[in-house]
Amino acid sequence: MLRHRKRDIAIAVGASVLAGYVDAIGFLSLGGFFVSFMSGNSTRLAVGVAGLPPEALIAARLIASFVAGVVVGSLVGAAAKRWRRPGVLLLVAGLLAAATLVAMGAPDLAMLLVAAAMGAENTTFERDGEVSIGLTYMTGALVKLGQRLAGAIMGGPKLAWAPYLMLWLGLVGGAVAGALAWPVFGLAGLWVGVAGAVMLASIAGFVVRSEGG
Repeated sequence: MLRHRKRDIAIAVGASVLAGYVDAIGFLSLGGFFVSFMSGNSTRLAVGVAGLPPEALIAARLIASFVAGVVVGSLVGAAAKRWRRPGVLLLVAGLLAAATLVAMGAPDLAMLLVAAAMGAENTTFERDGEVSIGLTYMTGALVKLGQRLAGAIMGGPKLAWAPYLMLWLGLVGGAVAGALAWPVFGLAGLWVGVAGAVMLASIAGFVVRSEGG
């Protein structure tokens, strides 16, 4: 993340807040499955295959939807070129809005759309075909946090660990907000996620315009 500017990191932290918020609502709605953390769903898939086929099917569908979201996000980002970030974030907003609209009549479909939105969000920061900042999963960020802390102890950059801590705190803070929103609003709380994605897209668009894009 050292190669990213402060405003890019700010957008990334905001996107992690959004991911945490949406994932908490999805987790509570699905009773223990994830809409953004596919390592957890992969474990649920494996356990389901071993003895709980219905759970395996739920996990498999969520994983497939997440991957489909990554594919669509990458295609949208490639087509948008310099406008990749606002374009991808608007795609995320559209998928979350579609999920919220169908939630009352088809909650299972809604969760698949939310998983696709989270997959797409991870393509916001894509460079040379690779994701440069993971937004919905924190294992890599925590590893980097530990590595940068070790580097600081050994005389390296003193604050190189801070962006990774901010990403993690953003995800956790968003998840707390989502968990608090769930008992009050249910899946309608996803509208907050829609608004958040639109706001992030607007900020990302402003950044592009300020750079003469």
